[in-house]
Amino acid sequence: MENIPILHLDQFLLSGGNGVYINDLKTHLLDHHNKISHPHKHNFYLNVLFTHGEGIHEIDFNEFEVKPGSFFVMAPGQVHHWELSDNVKGFVFLHSKEFFMLRDSQYELDEFPFFYSKQNTPEIVLDGEAFSSVHDLCHNLLQEYKASHEYKALKIHSLITLVYIALTRAYSPTNHKVKRNSHYDSTIRTLEHLVEISYKDEKGPSYYADQLNITLKHLNRICNHVLGTSVSQVITARVLLEAKRLLMFRDLSIAEVANQLGYSDYSYFSRLFKKHTTQTPQQFRKGYIQ
Repeated sequence: MENIPILHLDQFLLSGGNGVYINDLKTHLLDHHNKISHPHKHNFYLNVLFTHGEGIHEIDFNEFEVKPGSFFVMAPGQVHHWELSDNVKGFVFLHSKEFFMLRDSQYELDEFPFFYSKQNTPEIVLDGEAFSSVHDLCHNLLQEYKASHEYKALKIHSLITLVYIALTRAYSPTNHKVKRNSHYDSTIRTLEHLVEISYKDEKGPSYYADQLNITLKHLNRICNHVLGTSVSQVITARVLLEAKRLLMFRDLSIAEVANQLGYSDYSYFSRLFKKHTTQTPQQFRKGYIQ
């Protein structure tokens, strides 16, 4: 049962499109208010630059202050919503993974630090030369999107790549909760993928070590080095994120939420949730949707 709406890229395209959508933020908010005013997910990559206005942007239950220079990058599957002032302005561009990869099969999107791991912050605060550079790139993106020139898609792809490079250079070291290590990269990526598809049924760290064909001790060593956490904590964090997503909606009882996450013992699930969030599931639901 899926409770959180999932928006698809074609909902924003006037005609088939080529896997990309670009707009000025104010127009985007006015044209699609009914789709984006409540918490939702996407099946595409979302990028937003704020040039005017203020507000709060909540991504996977973490709140970020919106202000001029705020840039947010989101990968498919993340839940977000915002409360913004009426004078907000900026740029927004969306694209599918296929749009990016068809034109550049040599460089994966998750090579960029903000897409490498969901534990890295989706917020980049730009100022000075970094803001000017990204602002100009976004402006050029919008102009190219509205035009009908030859090699339009190729130029848009190139401009998006330049935005991502500029954001990577502006990405503060404190934003990197996950340390890159070329020797461990594939292991971490595979682990996060396995957890994503199996966390509801498999919560024991040994299962993931077996799937990776390494010892649990070595997998914990890798996780501690790269993520600063244990395998068990990686699994629990994913479970709790989904629990929060499900608890946003009143149509599921707490017991049903626990059951969807693979817990037949409702009281155990409640204790686990409170241990890691300091709130019971009921308290979280009341505080979030009141």
